[in-house]
Amino acid sequence: MARPMYFPRRFGRCETPAKPPPPPLPLKPKTASRCGVEASRGAHVFEVGDYSLHKGLGVGRFVHTATFDVGGYEWWSVLFYPGGSADTAEDCVAAGLELRTIDAGVVTASSYNFGLICQTTGEPWFLRDDRLSILCAVTVIKETWLSEIRAVPEVAVPPPNLIDHLGRLLEEGEGADVTFEVKGESIPAHRTLLASRSLVFKAELHGQMKERNEDWIAISDMQPAVFRALLRFIYTDSLPAVDDLNKDSLEMTRHLLVAADRYAIDRLNLVCAQILSKSLDVESITTTLGLADRHNCSVLKDACIEFIISSNKMDDVAKTQGFACLKRSYPSVLVEVLEKAGKFGKI
Repeated sequence: MARPMYFPRRFGRCETPAKPPPPPLPLKPKTASRCGVEASRGAHVFEVGDYSLHKGLGVGRFVHTATFDVGGYEWWSVLFYPGGSADTAEDCVAAGLELRTIDAGVVTASSYNFGLICQTTGEPWFLRDDRLSILCAVTVIKETWLSEIRAVPEVAVPPPNLIDHLGRLLEEGEGADVTFEVKGESIPAHRTLLASRSLVFKAELHGQMKERNEDWIAISDMQPAVFRALLRFIYTDSLPAVDDLNKDSLEMTRHLLVAADRYAIDRLNLVCAQILSKSLDVESITTTLGLADRHNCSVLKDACIEFIISSNKMDDVAKTQGFACLKRSYPSVLVEVLEKAGKFGKI
């Protein structure tokens, strides 16, 4: 016989505190399996009339229901203890479930729940007209099963390679529809791609400018290597890798800063500014400062001014030939330097 469940005679609601949720798994499992059960469910309502008289039966005495069938077993019966069982608390009633058959041992497992309901509405926890009704819900587990969850193989996706394809498109020139003549070198390119990356190229190649209908466009004020590096950035959003910032690579970066301003490629402007700001020194600082002012690179300009002020090299910079050129060609920039230096007490 299953262990009885107990109810206070006042029929108040008894709630079990909610369990805290389990902590999340720290790692995604690599393998998995699943278990389940084949179960049958049923319910039986036991109405107890003249409840006040049944209370006098005494502790441990019970009344029981007619038998009912759940899970193929026909001899389930609900036991009701109006005076409580031997191990109940005072002022409690008890109810239990019993399988009245000689082959009860074949039941693998079962679960059951009791509730007190209103006879007319079916709502819980009511005693009306000296009657109460006990609802017993039974689940009989007939069989358990276990199966392996076969993991779907993950599809390996290679890293993005659009940049590689666009780089080859530039190098091979396949499908090019415009050619730039740069100091005697012919460099093919693709109008639509250039226009999508530069508003200046868009105006030249798709606007009302004369280059719109020309297959050959001459570039007379830029070196071929600089123009090729510019196109590489347009196609691949990157510059050719260099091992170190030597004199030649810094000079190329300065030319690319000029090209970025000319063709309104803002990200290239910032990339060049970042490279040049990492290589500031006393001898070249004024040249870089003038370049930044002339080609609208405010972040590089601010970096140059900050270098002059924070390095306490104002006197050393003032002795250079570039400083004299700065005074002559960019007096407004020199005023900015002196104003900020004075603000921080550097002069």
